[in-house]
Amino acid sequence: LLFVLGTVSCTLFLAVNGLYSASDDVIELTPTNFNKEVIQSESLWLVEFYAPWCGHCQRLTPEWKKAATALKGVVKVGAVDADKHQSLGGQYGVRGFPTIKIFGANKNKAEDYQGGRTSDAIVDAALSALRSLVKDRLSGRSGGYSSGKQSRESGGGDKKDVIELTDDSFDKNVINSDDVWMVEFYAPWCGHCKNLEPEWAAAATEVKEQTKGKVKLAAVDATVNQMLASRYGIRGFPTIKIFQKGEDPVDYDGGRTRSDIIARALDLFSDNAPPPELLEIINEDILKSTCDAHQLCIISVLPHILDTGASGRNSYLDVMLKMAEKYKKKMWGWLWTEAGAQSDLESSLGIGGFGYPAMAAVNARKMKFALLKGSFSEQGINEFLRELSVGRGSTAPVGGGAFPKIHLVEPWDGKDGELPVEDDIDLSDVDLDDWDKDEL
Repeated sequence: LLFVLGTVSCTLFLAVNGLYSASDDVIELTPTNFNKEVIQSESLWLVEFYAPWCGHCQRLTPEWKKAATALKGVVKVGAVDADKHQSLGGQYGVRGFPTIKIFGANKNKAEDYQGGRTSDAIVDAALSALRSLVKDRLSGRSGGYSSGKQSRESGGGDKKDVIELTDDSFDKNVINSDDVWMVEFYAPWCGHCKNLEPEWAAAATEVKEQTKGKVKLAAVDATVNQMLASRYGIRGFPTIKIFQKGEDPVDYDGGRTRSDIIARALDLFSDNAPPPELLEIINEDILKSTCDAHQLCIISVLPHILDTGASGRNSYLDVMLKMAEKYKKKMWGWLWTEAGAQSDLESSLGIGGFGYPAMAAVNARKMKFALLKGSFSEQGINEFLRELSVGRGSTAPVGGGAFPKIHLVEPWDGKDGELPVEDDIDLSDVDLDDWDKDEL
């Protein structure tokens, strides 16, 4: 059997090519049209980020369509296949499915929708957000999109978020920074640089908002700062280079529009984003919500604390965290439990026969799993996950066809384990001399 992953399975997406079609009132959004349709729009938008394989998303679909029809002409309702367009999901911090965002007056600050998943609840939330938007306009607080249509009509963007760098300030700001820098080297007389200027300025503002300042756009006048121009071999203008801590600078060779620049900046941001959380399975909700919301959940069963102590357990957790970081763009869920704490789950995943630690990758939609057969090390786990990510590796059905009962357990306190205290035996009333005689 092949362990089918969305990233490589064309047949899977032909069968469920998104949950919405052109005949619906839900507007399909992609990285190509998102900026124009949503960000530059005057309308209020409700946007669902979904994955076609996600059960919760499939159940939401008819309600989302119903809400879109009811709100037609009043509020725009869209949907993003965030499994297909991971950079767009990453741009808005989507870690599970479905995630719903409200894009109101300030399109740079989307709000999370936390309400019910019925069409009634969705419509109520939309109308409430619309009322707030209209009242803000009435009171003169537009909070609108600062680098959209208005800036183009006025002939350029505000350069306030482009950081000007010089020979003197470059190293201090860029080289030792934990942030990602996109630096444009320009010449004031260069026509291409002048064309780029409003796009670079508009992108700088949006990238600053979307990445909370973790990706910075800067500019260097290479005719004045000739040491920098020489150091980085600048031969033509504009030249854009990407600087990341601990790495050699690389040339940016993408498009010169604000949307191209923003898309690359957000890809760099998601590359540098924190890894997913590693959660201990202490109740049923943690297991089900993690495995339902992600294409795969990676479950480790670690040895009992008395066998490893805190330092041994932490070394296993560190290996998992490193792997979660390495594979973070896959948007997988990461879980762990102690040997024996969830024995029914272990049985259903065929864990225990190879000893501990053990690892299984579970596809909750298909209720199938693959088991790590190699070593529980960075190399062994990397080989296991790499095979899965290209659709190879043997799988088996989860025992019983569903997750078993999950027991409530106390979360690990981070300390070494303690042996259970045994009752002291009081021998004061025992006549040992008589006992010895009887034995003899």
